[in-house]
Amino acid sequence: MSLIPLKIKGISYSQTQNGAYALILNEMDGDRKLPIVIGAFEAQSIAIALEKEISPPRPLTHDLFKSFASHYEIALKKVVIHKLVDGVFYANIVCDLNGKESEFDARTSDAIALALRFNAPIFTYESILGKAGIHLSVKEVPSSSSPSQEATPMKATTSDNSLHQLDLKGLETELDKAVKDEDYEKAAKIRDEISKRN
Repeated sequence: MSLIPLKIKGISYSQTQNGAYALILNEMDGDRKLPIVIGAFEAQSIAIALEKEISPPRPLTHDLFKSFASHYEIALKKVVIHKLVDGVFYANIVCDLNGKESEFDARTSDAIALALRFNAPIFTYESILGKAGIHLSVKEVPSSSSPSQEATPMKATTSDNSLHQLDLKGLETELDKAVKDEDYEKAAKIRDEISKRN
């Protein structure tokens, strides 16, 4: 199974889930987006890594991991988002020490925060993009903006209960509407509900 390279497209703040953000990944050779809901700490860590000129006064956990790994000459080669179960993405980080590769399970948000610090590529499989990828237009988030400052706010989303009441055709209609409105969080929830039923 071939790997599909991804790049970070932006981070949006969720107005419906307190302290939650949507990290938008984009396939490099296509227009599908992969929205992943992440916490505030992970969003901040990713935003700091995107903005090369920001340096926190004390190292964040991901910075400490990078310093530790670099000191012992451990390289992070790549991150692979390899599984999606009940709306939760699973990732592995692939590390190299003296030519020996090892894989480690990691939360997707942590894996991406580390990939940015190591300048490592991020990949997924067609099966993940086929199941969870969304065709939508994402407005660029300036790299200087941190999640706590200028991130694009998300619109209110449909409640989980109202999604359960819709049939597949209704869900697909709502998904199309969410895509047109660029409501990433709502689109991700609808996508997950469709996946559960298929």
